[in-house]
Amino acid sequence: MKTNRIGQTDLRVTEVSFGCSALGNLYRRIEDADTQAVLARAWQRGIRYFDTAPHYGRGLSEARLGKFLRQQDRDQYVVSTKVGRLLSPGQQRDTADGFVDPLPNDVRYDYSGDGIEAAFEQSCERLGTSTIDILYVHDIGEYCHGAEANAGHLDQLLDSGIARLEQLKAGGRIRAFGLGVNENEICLRIMEHARLNVILLAGRLTLLDRSAEDALLARCEAEGTSLVLGGVFNSGILATGPVEGATYDYAPASQKILDQAQRLQDRATEAGVPLATAALHFGLRYPQVASILLGTGKVRSLDRNLDALESPLGSGVIDGIAAAI
Repeated sequence: MKTNRIGQTDLRVTEVSFGCSALGNLYRRIEDADTQAVLARAWQRGIRYFDTAPHYGRGLSEARLGKFLRQQDRDQYVVSTKVGRLLSPGQQRDTADGFVDPLPNDVRYDYSGDGIEAAFEQSCERLGTSTIDILYVHDIGEYCHGAEANAGHLDQLLDSGIARLEQLKAGGRIRAFGLGVNENEICLRIMEHARLNVILLAGRLTLLDRSAEDALLARCEAEGTSLVLGGVFNSGILATGPVEGATYDYAPASQKILDQAQRLQDRATEAGVPLATAALHFGLRYPQVASILLGTGKVRSLDRNLDALESPLGSGVIDGIAAAI
């Protein structure tokens, strides 16, 4: 599989990466054997970049990914995880944050240098490695926290968090760092204070939502910051089409969004391309994009999406579909 460079580092990632939120039992329980099967299939198909987070099942996703990665040579894969949430032993819950049967951990936000390093060390233990290739600051921003709470979190990050990330990188414990977020504005704000190697951006550079084009793409190009794209289906609607119950940004799609998705689907149908296939190919048009993140707990879904990405599709076809909105 093709690889691309992360920022100005010597780290390269496969053009398609595997997102491990489903391995934390996102919305539904998945058996351990099924998680290992889908990871093995991703490996078989050539994926060598795996992304996870403590947030996914309160450590469950990291533990399951770590079980798989312990069977691989460390120099054969790239792994990323996230900081900003610090876990501690707690009570067992049926659900937490949308994850079913999570590990019995409590969670608190901590974007300080000490909190980031403590979360990093916990993740290393769950993943079975002493180094993590990419460390993302997870869900900083008003989208997740609201304005008042985020102000305090941002102060922590800028006061000591960024400096600690730079120390971890200088010490060889990580090879790159950046943000893992769902909004453009916080990226631009933090880039005023820190040089980021990479941003994992979910849902803001898609066939349906291109808001990252307004300012973030140019800033990334100017500073040599790579993008990894998550949420390429905008949480569902670009995979299902504008059907009843379609979701956009993890909520029922508005009529405006349904209408836009319908226009995209009509244009895709005219071009003889499934809407989901167009959505998968869309992000690869941008030179700043290093990898497209696919997240699933099912081998069948993974194969379907990888087959769609491997199907030849000219940039002119995607441009024509995208022009529908």
